[in-house]
Amino acid sequence: MGSEVVVADSERFVIVGAGMAGAKGAEALRALGFDGRITLLGDEPHRPYERPPLSKEYLLGNTGFDAAYVHDEGWYADNRVDLQLQVSVRRIDRSLRQVELADDTRIDFDKLLITTGAHPRSLPVPGIEAEGVLHLRRVEDSDRIKRTLAEVDRLVVVGAGWIGLEVAAAARAAGVAVTIVETAELPLLRVLGPEVAQVFADLHRAHGVEFRFGTAVDEIRTSGGRTTGVRLTDGAEVPADAVLVAVGVDPDVELAQQAGLRVQNGILVDASLRTPDPNIVAAGDVANAFNPLLGKQIRVEHWANALNQPATAAAAMLGRDAEYSELPYFFTDQYAPDAGGIGMEFLGYVEPGGYEQVVFRGDVAAREFIAFWLNGGRVVAGMNVNVWDVQDQLRTLITSGTTVDPATLADPDTPLNDLIAR
Repeated sequence: MGSEVVVADSERFVIVGAGMAGAKGAEALRALGFDGRITLLGDEPHRPYERPPLSKEYLLGNTGFDAAYVHDEGWYADNRVDLQLQVSVRRIDRSLRQVELADDTRIDFDKLLITTGAHPRSLPVPGIEAEGVLHLRRVEDSDRIKRTLAEVDRLVVVGAGWIGLEVAAAARAAGVAVTIVETAELPLLRVLGPEVAQVFADLHRAHGVEFRFGTAVDEIRTSGGRTTGVRLTDGAEVPADAVLVAVGVDPDVELAQQAGLRVQNGILVDASLRTPDPNIVAAGDVANAFNPLLGKQIRVEHWANALNQPATAAAAMLGRDAEYSELPYFFTDQYAPDAGGIGMEFLGYVEPGGYEQVVFRGDVAAREFIAFWLNGGRVVAGMNVNVWDVQDQLRTLITSGTTVDPATLADPDTPLNDLIAR
């Protein structure tokens, strides 16, 4: 991936979706030498920003919103990126190679990058429109949650995924009583499996969170148009002044579907992030990409994909050979470190039932450990909790396909690098 200019100035590349992936796509095109026109279209009023702070540092009030921006305000003009905000794309016309905006404006493109991301799922239950029902996707949502946590005494969180747990931790830091409602038997069960999911259940219980497992919300109870709690499918009622709905997201594929692109849990793309249309690529939360390292199609809803995939997509737009074969990576911070909190990084990919055992190295009770997911005697994923500077070793251990002895893997006196060498 050299930096030479490879296209004429008359060419126009359009990016639909001005989140982190879209901004990084524009950055990568310039870094790879594209000297033509770049138009970046977004429906929010803010220039592109990262979303993880919305449930972490920004929600907690530890950082201002300026820290979340992908680029400085002047970067787009300095790099000749035509950033158009608060615009809605109505459809993609593949035959004419145009995107049509809601105001009937049409923009020609030679190549198109779709980075439309995902949108939060709602709940098809009575009361979902009541005042005090919260979702989290945009900065305005985070601001609303922050204001709410300063005003209420009781919060119900529906869904024990990453967003639900992180907001629950922020709520407890604000002194709000929290009840989490989850259909599964443990938080993060599908993501981590029961062995490690229990760690997060114990963490939140230790900080005063109440769980209601194996049930769901049947109704959001209201009075005068404002939520007063929830009724569960098991008949129980939980009082609350606010309800956060955090039951996952769906990829924003409407434009792709209307354009006749292949859609299945996201926009289906190959390892180069190309769709079957040679002029269209996709990246970030919306892309269901073939990962050659894992040998399967996967869609990952995490920051690292939005950060790293656009470089591959940009290379594909320029007609270069490139593959995205990174291991999925995500991180979380829940509760303060000096209050028994967790800082965690996860690397790899494991599906429910896709591993044979979990091996722990370190002190699980003290929440200072590394967990390894093994399948066929090989490490397929690893998670370090309050243990740092091991990501490089984990990556090498996973990608090497080395067969390991579980007892040796659990031994903290055996360096990870020694396991790789064996």
